[in-house]
Amino acid sequence: MRLHRKKSGHPAGFTLIEAMLSIVVLSIGVLSMLAVYAQGIFLASLSQYDYVAEKKAEQAVESIFTARDIKQLTWSSIQNVSNTGVFLDGAQPLLVPGTDGLVGTVTDEASLHEFITIGPGPDGVLGTADDQVVDLNPWMTRTIAITPVTGETNLRMITVTINYQVGKLNRTYTLVSYISAFA
Repeated sequence: MRLHRKKSGHPAGFTLIEAMLSIVVLSIGVLSMLAVYAQGIFLASLSQYDYVAEKKAEQAVESIFTARDIKQLTWSSIQNVSNTGVFLDGAQPLLVPGTDGLVGTVTDEASLHEFITIGPGPDGVLGTADDQVVDLNPWMTRTIAITPVTGETNLRMITVTINYQVGKLNRTYTLVSYISAFA
């Protein structure tokens, strides 16, 4: 005895429309992954500029603490120029420290632009004349704002803000620290 199976009328497998739909869905997924990957590469390339901004902000704060500790500056002069101090108000270009050795003061105004070395040149040796250097001006500025802390005569807040532009993207790094009158 033979068993006869009745065919359902639908062939086994995928139709052309189902195959095309799955290709479209897969393509959208792959293109989305590529966009995320490209964004990640771009943001990773910004990390070197973020690092430079962080170090330039730290440089400013450390120079203020050092000037206080070695008594190069009096407590009354660790303020912005608008409050009879020595630190310039507003955004300033990154310049080589002037004769006082402090960044962001009036002695910097005649100084040279600050450069950083980002890698060895064609000879592959870092520290030679062909190294790749970048001028930090005019695309990077530093603002040093020193404000008194309310109710504390021997305490001030230092806010160092580095603004910089990479391509069309404007970025900001802010470092906040406190300094006391006591070394």
